[in-house]
Amino acid sequence: MSQNSINSRQIFANPFSKEYWKLAAGEFKKQRVLIFAALMIALRVALKSLGIPIAADLKINVAFFINAYGAMVFGPVVAIVAAAISDTLGCILFPTGVYFFPFIFIEIAGSLCFALFLYRAEVTAKRVILSRFCIDFFVNIVLNTPVMWLYYHMVMGKNYAIFDMIRIVKNLAMFPIESVLLILFLRMVIPPTQKLGYIYSGADKLRFNKRNIILMVVLVLIGAGAVTGYAINNYNTTSMSASYSPQQRLERNTEMNAWVVDENEALSAEDTVTIIESAYRKVGNPNITYSLAVYRLDQEAFATKAEADETYTLDTVNGYSKSKAAADEVLTRIGTATAITDKKTGEHLSLECAFD
Repeated sequence: MSQNSINSRQIFANPFSKEYWKLAAGEFKKQRVLIFAALMIALRVALKSLGIPIAADLKINVAFFINAYGAMVFGPVVAIVAAAISDTLGCILFPTGVYFFPFIFIEIAGSLCFALFLYRAEVTAKRVILSRFCIDFFVNIVLNTPVMWLYYHMVMGKNYAIFDMIRIVKNLAMFPIESVLLILFLRMVIPPTQKLGYIYSGADKLRFNKRNIILMVVLVLIGAGAVTGYAINNYNTTSMSASYSPQQRLERNTEMNAWVVDENEALSAEDTVTIIESAYRKVGNPNITYSLAVYRLDQEAFATKAEADETYTLDTVNGYSKSKAAADEVLTRIGTATAITDKKTGEHLSLECAFD
């Protein structure tokens, strides 16, 4: 038997070898593989909008079965191109909104994960489970987040909640269900595909056992733990003031200004502006800690600017964010303050001021 014949049927334990990628790239030279890839692309596009309902607002997109099947047959190199083509055709034929190019990387990443775990490998239940977890967690949660942020920011002109709990819970909840269904699907399609000579691994190791169940449970716990840890860190380190609406910022700055003026007899409400620079709350802490910047308002400069611009009012100044206050020449920073309020009731607990 020739060396080329041996290589053509070679199975790899992992994709970290030159020979693996050489064979994967060589799939482009096989006419029947390209025909098969074209069929998979057509099926993915046709099935993209179809799903199996599981619960309210929860469904399984059946196209992922075709994605996994195709990636297992033609490997990571062809999978990247096939994913790019299917995403583009799907947007053209079945548009669901404004086309946004970076979404193509989500499609490519999903196909690549399946290919790296299933192409020229001994297809086992463990590999299928791990491939599905990588997609549900690392692709649909981790990678999808910055892409969605860009989409909302650049296309919709809105802020995107980085920590989207609904999307995260859906992916973690769907992971074991999708894993089980994908294993059952591959058990059906692998034997005839093997007979046709497209793959070289059988379906005899696609069987459930206690280890597979334990693996799914552990992965769900790891995902939930990572999400919980991120949520706590995000809650503790993200300033509430970053998400204030203009009206909220005006109201809270005005409230803090009144508090600062009441505690310092040398200040007057007419000449003082207080800006919230940050507002942090922490898990387990019943209070909110505000960092404040205290400014003196130059009445003469303000009057001149207000006369030249009708939209420039005291509400404009009192509604400033940290950066806008620092940039306005009518304000002179005279000190800082740290304020603590009750998280639930808003009660003023303590205020410490330091003036220049």
